[in-house]
Amino acid sequence: MARGGPDTVVARPGDWVLVYSIVLPPGGRAPAVPPETQAVPLEMRVKGFLVDRAAGRAPARGDVVTVRTLSGRLVAGTLLDVNPVIPPTFGSPVAELLAVGPELRGRLGGGSWT
Repeated sequence: MARGGPDTVVARPGDWVLVYSIVLPPGGRAPAVPPETQAVPLEMRVKGFLVDRAAGRAPARGDVVTVRTLSGRLVAGTLLDVNPVIPPTFGSPVAELLAVGPELRGRLGGGSWT
């Protein structure tokens, strides 16, 4: 991860990142959902490993990127953060521990997605 200015976050492929997207716009939910809930979008925040670059450059906060989750799903969204901290006090992600699941899956014959 590289940081440009005080509010600039730049990510590289393989970085652990947080992305955001709107799953359903306001009014797009089922009719049984209460009106106050229908008035707001259904939002999604997903953490995963960055798999692409934005237009040949390192993506920055606000760029639309694709990530691969720990379960192997590919998800597109707007880049919010690199190495997101889990509140309140769990601390920063440990890169070595993030790699354990995919590595073991490959060793045990479950296929590797990295």
